[in-house]
Amino acid sequence: MKDTVTINEKDLIAREKLNNPSFAKTIWREIIHDKMAIISLILLIIVLATAYLSPLFIDQVALKRVNFLNTWKAPSAANWLGTDDGGRDVFGQLMIGARNSFTIGIAVTVIAGVVGLSYGLISGFYGGHVDNVMMRFLEFMMVLPTTMFIIVLVTIIPNYNVVSFILILSIFGWLGKARLIRSRALQERELDYINASKTLGTPSWKIMFFEMFPNLSSLVIVNMTLTLAGNIGIETGLTFLGYGLPAGTPSLGTLVAFARNPDIVQNKWWVWLPAALLILVMMLCINYVGQAVKRASDARQRLA
Repeated sequence: MKDTVTINEKDLIAREKLNNPSFAKTIWREIIHDKMAIISLILLIIVLATAYLSPLFIDQVALKRVNFLNTWKAPSAANWLGTDDGGRDVFGQLMIGARNSFTIGIAVTVIAGVVGLSYGLISGFYGGHVDNVMMRFLEFMMVLPTTMFIIVLVTIIPNYNVVSFILILSIFGWLGKARLIRSRALQERELDYINASKTLGTPSWKIMFFEMFPNLSSLVIVNMTLTLAGNIGIETGLTFLGYGLPAGTPSLGTLVAFARNPDIVQNKWWVWLPAALLILVMMLCINYVGQAVKRASDARQRLA
């Protein structure tokens, strides 16, 4: 009799796991059932693996060395994508630039995500006067001309470097996330499990980050995935304008910036076109994967 009960319990647990898979399994299921998503994921992995492994076969010191006898060389066996105005290898800059741009995009996404999540949880959990004060500050920050303030900060900060650039972008990158998390937190705070935890005397920070946050984790993952492409675009755009990475630091935006010269656009396409295409490919791949993650989140919410 006990063996029968144990078998039935195991069957129920197995059926429950099958009917309610984890969020990671739901994401993977959505990706493998979407041809564009799986192709995008594979292509993105190939691009990033090549970019991050590039220091193993690219001499970064030689890459920065100027050689005026080798300027504007067309693609060849020695230089797969030719050379730029300083005789530097474009392919090497493309790989290092892709690594730098993606790393900055990831760093800004993570920092802004943590700040926005914490701010939104606190605002939504407490509500009332705390929420009003925090939301008024958030709305003030959101109406500021973000691009102009970033350019001003980049210009006036002494000893400007990559870390400074990441922190500057993060200052303005958390606002939308905080507002999104706050709206969901306001709904969660009214549920029974939150009231029960408060009644039991559980500290507020434990309720927010160990009970409320797990129920919002899928929303956070979806938002961060979709905003990653936007952060990469912001970095490359600012670098294109000359207010991004410090001079001498390879970036996709630096290569695309050569396209401001009509002669280079027409006659020296190998300098800017591969970088522009790589930006487009990375953006599309991240967005297709992000859409699959979003569908997985929606499907999980329907099951819940």
